[in-house]
Amino acid sequence: MKYQTKKKALLLLADGTIFYGKAVGNQEGTAFGEVCFNTGMTGYQEIFTDPSYFGQLMVTTNAHIGNYGTNSEEVESDSVKIAGLICKNFSYEYSRPNADKSLKEFMDESSLFAISDVDTRALVSYIRENGAMNAVMSTDVENIDNLKKELEKVPSMEGLELASRVSAKEPYCYGDPDAPYKIAALDIGIKKNILRNLAQRGGYIKVFPYNASFEDMSAFEPDGYFISNGPGDPEPLHEAVKTTEQIMETNTPLFGICLGHQVIALAKGVSTYKMYNGHRGINHPVLNLETGKGEITSQNHGFAINREETEANPELIITHLHLNDKTVAAMRVKDKNVFSVQYHPEASPGPHDAAYLFDQYFEMIAANVDDEVPV
Repeated sequence: MKYQTKKKALLLLADGTIFYGKAVGNQEGTAFGEVCFNTGMTGYQEIFTDPSYFGQLMVTTNAHIGNYGTNSEEVESDSVKIAGLICKNFSYEYSRPNADKSLKEFMDESSLFAISDVDTRALVSYIRENGAMNAVMSTDVENIDNLKKELEKVPSMEGLELASRVSAKEPYCYGDPDAPYKIAALDIGIKKNILRNLAQRGGYIKVFPYNASFEDMSAFEPDGYFISNGPGDPEPLHEAVKTTEQIMETNTPLFGICLGHQVIALAKGVSTYKMYNGHRGINHPVLNLETGKGEITSQNHGFAINREETEANPELIITHLHLNDKTVAAMRVKDKNVFSVQYHPEASPGPHDAAYLFDQYFEMIAANVDDEVPV
């Protein structure tokens, strides 16, 4: 379907800068959120449904979005999580044989507002120079002063707790009940492909809401614990941090990804901070300090843990560094069955260089289970 006449639209940044475009599908709308960009060439459907992006306005740097349609299997949650999409060229038609529907049809089901024909090259360059900030995208191009007033009311991502907005409301199970190992996962924005990776390696997972207590999770008698990815600032997640502290006291294997990595850091007394732009894409270089090998990784985070505090903490060992800015990409707890990673080894979308981290987790679980079995 082609739209000959498109409504004018704009993206207004918090500092007053405006970028103009056209409404996708000739729709009218307004959406608020923190504007960020993803450099991935593929995987837009997985990006749009990733809970870690909840409430953000997504700028895609790839020039063409929608050209391969969508597939019902390629989602990371039960719905679209971004607040809006900004792109250069939006494709209403698609050519992939195994696509279920067009991206436009997929977006309509979630009432996702999108604008195209934006100079995304200039926009991304501007964000890189001036940092991530709140913004509003709208077809109400004649009322800029009113949009500015409304934008001022949008809370900053710093200090914002969003895990409760995307977490499961009640515990649920995933995988084969007869699998060899039981995993208790704290859902602060978990991606479906993480669950798939855990299940593929022999895990039967019980997923708990973001505010689950240690007593709730330990009642499952798990062989391992997992703290998931998720959106927002990790600092307000006091319940999750407390639960993590109690998990670590048991020395049962614990693995954290992304926001889960930050929660583990907080539980060990290391602070976190909001990054100027964050890391969002599927081509981020990471160095494994223990093997000396490089990895191309999938990343999506706007917060990071304090490297100096991590290095000064006698209980922590930095195992991976991001090669672009030398931020902490992964760590482990000395003499404990605990490790965490800031990026996404489940890589959906992205390369599979870091998939071995799931294998390490299950090796840790197997070794711990063997130690507990009476001789």
